[in-house]
Amino acid sequence: MKLYKNLVNAVALILQDIFSNNVYADKAIEKKFKQNAQWGSRDRKFVAEAVYDIVRHYRLYEHLAESKNNFWFMTAVWCVLKKIELPEWPEFKHVDQAGILSRNESLKSEPLIFYSYPDWLWQLIVDEIGTDTWHEQAKAMNEQAEVYLRANTLKIDRQKLLERLKLENIETAEISDAKDALVLVKRQNVFKSKLFAEGCFEVQDIGSQMIASFLNPVAQDFVIDACAGAGGKSLHLAALMKNKGKIISMDVADYKLNELRRRAKRAGVSTIETRVIENDQSIEVLKNKADKLLLDVPCSGLGVLKRNPDTKWKLKPESIESTKVLQAKILSTYSGMIKVNGEMVYSTCSILPSENGEQVKNFILKNPNFALVKERTILPSDGGDGFYMALIKRTK
Repeated sequence: MKLYKNLVNAVALILQDIFSNNVYADKAIEKKFKQNAQWGSRDRKFVAEAVYDIVRHYRLYEHLAESKNNFWFMTAVWCVLKKIELPEWPEFKHVDQAGILSRNESLKSEPLIFYSYPDWLWQLIVDEIGTDTWHEQAKAMNEQAEVYLRANTLKIDRQKLLERLKLENIETAEISDAKDALVLVKRQNVFKSKLFAEGCFEVQDIGSQMIASFLNPVAQDFVIDACAGAGGKSLHLAALMKNKGKIISMDVADYKLNELRRRAKRAGVSTIETRVIENDQSIEVLKNKADKLLLDVPCSGLGVLKRNPDTKWKLKPESIESTKVLQAKILSTYSGMIKVNGEMVYSTCSILPSENGEQVKNFILKNPNFALVKERTILPSDGGDGFYMALIKRTK
């Protein structure tokens, strides 16, 4: 691979935005791509892969570069580890390639540095899930995320989607754990696909796809998705219900619901009604209404570091604690929307038991008219992102 100075400089500038200006990686990359609309797919791929790799392994690369926030040098380290030949540029004059490779080998015995996590976060997760489990997850979350698709069964089944994508030179494979899921064999921009424009599929992680199925809605149910966001799970619920019944998709952010309305139109979904949560009254008017309730609550995001690696550098201990308070409040308040004998799923994209099973246990202790039916944890080492889900029934 031949290096081009403008692309290496772009990587360094994006990293500066992320680590010095506190911009999220996806936004920093998007901004740079808009500034360089002339770049081809190969240029964009190089920049995105370099940035995300360095963000994932930031602490390791900082040690290997022996310099804090020297982003040009960190990019040189990335090239050395990827076996990309360094040009004879002045910026690379003092790069000791043999020394970098030697130090990299020696740091394998220091997992906190080698896997690149802040001290406080490493210890927090070890305390909650144990050293052996965490080492496996820490390694898994430094891998590049696979791209999963969900066939929109209101328009097409999985097999036909696979065949039609192949005609667009998009190779996919079936996933046994989720009946509507496909995984890309090779990463490419599927949003340009004609099938995407027709609403035949959504890009949705394999673990995320399992959450709507865990709630097991049926046609004619009255379902509330109370933390809907941009609506990936609402759209899946609608497909599972064969576009029959009623779904109320709620969120505190109207701009997210605007995106859901746009996506629902493309997907051919007519059963979703969106509502902004303005205050407690927004919840109170739906008391005892829902057959099924989905609470995909705000969380630390520690299960989706494959996709959002800079979260581990931006997250703070106090934000996790305040998020857990919010989770408990949502469970306590929003659960009132379920009918007697109705069911809800509480879910997160976290791997911390304190955000997951412990929240459910504490809720049921305080609310004995609810019972845990089943729960499931999906770990990043399973292949996708990390998720937790608990099916809870209101008994009286």
